[in-house]
Amino acid sequence: MEEPRYQPPDDAKLRAILKRAHCIAIVGVSPDPIRPSHYVARYLRLRGYRVIPVNPGHAGTTLFGETVRARLADCPPETDMLDVFRRSEQVPPVVEEALEALPNLRTIWLQIGIESDAAFRMSASRGIDFVQNRCPKIEYQRLFGELRMGGFNTGIISSKL
Repeated sequence: MEEPRYQPPDDAKLRAILKRAHCIAIVGVSPDPIRPSHYVARYLRLRGYRVIPVNPGHAGTTLFGETVRARLADCPPETDMLDVFRRSEQVPPVVEEALEALPNLRTIWLQIGIESDAAFRMSASRGIDFVQNRCPKIEYQRLFGELRMGGFNTGIISSKL
């Protein structure tokens, strides 16, 4: 039997993922406001998502109104999406931990530049949606009309007749 291969989700699937997510654990989030992980987490929080910061180096501090967790097992059980800011080779153990620790996990999302076939196979075997090499902040802006305000052509037609 051939192993499943990653296929990037289409816009409808990305939109559905972003609409259904409520509580997002972000592994590798930084308290430094100029780091991409910080402003992505902040943006998602401002859009109404509960953001659970996960970074062992800053565990116990507060970020975005939440206590920074040392590990995914410390996240609330309602966590339904995982966003990963780690190098590709560090992703499989993070995904393994997430699959064991987060009972309501529905989506694993790897940031731009991060890819992992092993993580995809683990996710697929559990029926978990998987997105890699994309940013939920950028996709949210693109799919829900915010990039258009900055003059970007998003490829989404929003006019209705």
